[in-house]
Amino acid sequence: MKIRTTLTLKYTCVTATIFLLCTVLIYLLSEHTRAQTFFRDLKSEGITKANLFLAGQVDAQTMQSVYLNNRKFINEVEVAVYTTDFHMLYHDAIHNDIVKETQQMINEILRQREIEFSIGKYQGIGMVYLYKGKEYIVTAAAYDGYGHANLSGLQNTLIILFIIGLTLLFVAGYFLARLALKPIQNIVNEAETITASHIDRRLPVKNEKDELGELCIAFNALLNRLEVSFESQKQFVSNVSHELHTPLAALTAELDVSLQKDRTNEQYRHAMQNILQDAKRMTRLIDGLLNLAKADYCKEKISMHEVRLDELLLDVRELILRAHPDYSIELLFSNEEEDDDRLITTHGNPYLLNIAFANLIENNCKYSANHSSIVQISFYNRWSIVRMSDNGCGMSAEDKQQLFTLFYRGAKENAVEGHGIGMTLAHKIVKLHEGNIAVHSEKGRGTSFIVELPHV
Repeated sequence: MKIRTTLTLKYTCVTATIFLLCTVLIYLLSEHTRAQTFFRDLKSEGITKANLFLAGQVDAQTMQSVYLNNRKFINEVEVAVYTTDFHMLYHDAIHNDIVKETQQMINEILRQREIEFSIGKYQGIGMVYLYKGKEYIVTAAAYDGYGHANLSGLQNTLIILFIIGLTLLFVAGYFLARLALKPIQNIVNEAETITASHIDRRLPVKNEKDELGELCIAFNALLNRLEVSFESQKQFVSNVSHELHTPLAALTAELDVSLQKDRTNEQYRHAMQNILQDAKRMTRLIDGLLNLAKADYCKEKISMHEVRLDELLLDVRELILRAHPDYSIELLFSNEEEDDDRLITTHGNPYLLNIAFANLIENNCKYSANHSSIVQISFYNRWSIVRMSDNGCGMSAEDKQQLFTLFYRGAKENAVEGHGIGMTLAHKIVKLHEGNIAVHSEKGRGTSFIVELPHV
């Protein structure tokens, strides 16, 4: 069952219950008012007849005749007059005798002075009537045909109104539920258009302060995270398929050439060296692509803890020199203070930061004539600052603009080995650590990379 139907039924049930209680209350109040009004009419009729009889203005036979004749057409009041010792003085119709007075009833009337009672469909009243200083007992009873007819009409009217009202309540409830849930239907329709090929679409937020607005904002945030993941996967697959094609083709060609005819040991050795070189190049490429994929992870998924940049850079220097003994890396420390340990300590992932600084420093060494890089560590305000400089050939304005673009190699791409991944990877890692990276370079004047990371 849809929420719209459920809300309609619940709304209808609740309002119908309230409506039913109101109609029942109206009926009961009307019945109470009718009964009290008729008791007053009985009292008035009983006093009138008792006064006429006791005053002798109308004889008993005439009064009984009028009662019997009227009783054929209207619900005439039957009146009886007794003395206080239960001696009957007058009765409209002794053979009919609706009340059927007893000594116990007379005693009750004398004690309470006035009583009201019901006998089947009849209402009755008994009272003490004082006439010329003497007390008499007067009883009166009749059926309130007019009042019951009106009450029956009211009952029928209330039943019809309840049925009509219930129908209107259901229709109104369905309309209101549909109107209230229409924004949700719009959200559902919009969400159905969001697919893997259209992951960039977002739900419209009309009111950020209501529940539906909060739902749309949360859903859009989820889509943002999914889009980042999807794009990372698509980019990784695209990068792998694009970049692995060339070295695999080179490996295949080298093997095909080697197997076409018999060769000397020296020729086979030369071929194996070429294949090994291509395999190492492909291994470095795969490592770079995997590291690039790791840098695309959400920050919440990466283990972060305090990292001292001076110790990290010493490890990076040792790692690079082990792989490239001809490189020269000089570490400089400035702004020395007693508490500078905290000022050059950042919150991050050592593995990723190691990769970022290694790529930047290697870039200095690769593009400088003496394969050297000067690394300077300092701090300013809330930032730990690492500056990596070389005295190499520098970069053009176009190269600087495209530096962090994936697979961009620049003007020196044939002179220096690489895949165009390192700078993109370093940029992503620094941004992942909520830092900044800038490059200053001029043709023939070297290049400087400046990395700012928030210290603890």
